[in-house]
Amino acid sequence: MIIETFIRWAEKAKASERAKAANALGRAYLHSVMDAHERQAALLAMTWLLDDSSPKVRLALAQALGGAEQAPRALVLSLCLDQPEIAAEVIGRSPILSDIDLVDLAARGDGVTRALIASRYVLTQPVCAAIAEIGDEAEIEIMLANPGAIVTRHSLRRIAERHAGSAILREMLLEREELPLDARHRLALSLSEALGDSDLVRNILGARRSERLLREACEEATVALAGAADVADMDSLIDHLAEQEFLTPAFLMQALCLGKIDFFAAAISHLSSLQEKRVRSILADGRWHAIRALYEAAGLAREMSEVFVEATLEWRRQALDPHAQGFGAIALRLVDRFRSRKAIGELSSQLIDMVERLHFVEQRQSARAYASFLAVEAA
Repeated sequence: MIIETFIRWAEKAKASERAKAANALGRAYLHSVMDAHERQAALLAMTWLLDDSSPKVRLALAQALGGAEQAPRALVLSLCLDQPEIAAEVIGRSPILSDIDLVDLAARGDGVTRALIASRYVLTQPVCAAIAEIGDEAEIEIMLANPGAIVTRHSLRRIAERHAGSAILREMLLEREELPLDARHRLALSLSEALGDSDLVRNILGARRSERLLREACEEATVALAGAADVADMDSLIDHLAEQEFLTPAFLMQALCLGKIDFFAAAISHLSSLQEKRVRSILADGRWHAIRALYEAAGLAREMSEVFVEATLEWRRQALDPHAQGFGAIALRLVDRFRSRKAIGELSSQLIDMVERLHFVEQRQSARAYASFLAVEAA
């Protein structure tokens, strides 16, 4: 009788009056004392209002039920599928929606739906993973800016893989300390490509010089990342670098000369398919021919492997010397030893040229740092 009376009234009432009634009905259902018959009648009336022709009515109902834990689940799910203004009242704040509900809504909905989900006060790992996997730049930006979003390292990696070309997301990702190193390297490559494609950079530096400088800067950044890798990051970083064809002899020589031994050993293990424990043992204690065999198993040409053996032995000496000068000493000794030879292969010569250039770069950086120190002291 109650529902029949309500429906007859609603069919003749104006939209504004129906909207007030819908909001009052929703609040009464949540906060008033009702017996079972009255609650059932109110639920039927609200369900009937879901088909009201006026968005104002459905919006009023969503505003009443959106943030309530006692709201009828069926009504909440129906309102989530309404037009954006109405759905926003529910998707953005309803405590009834489970992770499964939100993941399903993210998959079935559009960018507006996912943006609403991404702005929720608390966003759990599974929901963040869904948005990272299928979200566009706008909704992912909202999620990364949301302090209540629990974004895992895996999700950060997926965002980097999918949206490395987005300057905004690149910046937001690089600000996160928990970003995996392989993802950080992917973003560095993307930034380098963006700079390389810049007409401004090309006009100022010239195409060939800009390409060389960007490549060297990228290699230097990669070596720094490799040195910072911990156990959790090492395997994924090496897999990524191998996939990107970054584990070149020149890059490996940089890592060895700069003392990034943990990374270097893991990379040689990957390339040679030998256990890392065995590789570390050979690097630390192996004889000349054992070290050379290791490097050749990793794919290095024979004439190059000799340079790596000498660099390894020099690294050992540096590691035992409390007054060692680091990269500079290793580089100078390698250059002196191989430059003094009457005959040296082309590949070895190129490798030694690279070591010498790196030494010059390190000297310039040291000089700049010392000049900056003197300027600060004089101020």
